[in-house]
Amino acid sequence: MKNRIAIFASGSGSNAQKVMEHFQHHAQAEVVLVLANNPNAYVLQRADNFEIPTHTFNRQEFYQTEDIVRLLKGLQVDLIVLAGFLWLIPESLLKAFANRIVNIHPSLLPKYGGKGMYGDHVYKAVLAARETEGGITIHFVNEHFDEGEHIHQARYKIEPDDTLEIIKLKGQHLEHYHLPRVIEMLVNTPHLKKT
Repeated sequence: MKNRIAIFASGSGSNAQKVMEHFQHHAQAEVVLVLANNPNAYVLQRADNFEIPTHTFNRQEFYQTEDIVRLLKGLQVDLIVLAGFLWLIPESLLKAFANRIVNIHPSLLPKYGGKGMYGDHVYKAVLAARETEGGITIHFVNEHFDEGEHIHQARYKIEPDDTLEIIKLKGQHLEHYHLPRVIEMLVNTPHLKKT
């Protein structure tokens, strides 16, 4: 039986697309649902292109009901991937999927993490600090933004004349390469593996 993956996203969903592509014909795992807190998020179109069901929700449903937990449990989801999802995960979801929610962040945590640190905000902070390297962190999710246990980090070099667009491309290249592979590693770990 395949491991079942759900993806949460808030925007375009390029990382979600790479995960959907990777697991489209995979022997061990499949993406069974894409969830978005923005009904206009392009990730919903990407999911539709792969014929993967979608669910959109609002703040009230996410934080004040158990609807999302029930939906994921009903679909027998094994692993949740946050791919550009900007809301803090509620306690009910953390408890129901303990050590089974993974996030990707566009910096070498613990640097440049926390509330409000996403997308261009991170890249601008990295440039402003004149860092000589940037990178990504894939980590388990806990009750605080970007503070869960690290699973994998990857780095890129920042040249003196690199612009915001250049370091974004370097970061996204690492995200698109590493996220599907780290998920593959996780679905083969004993606590997730299905027989």
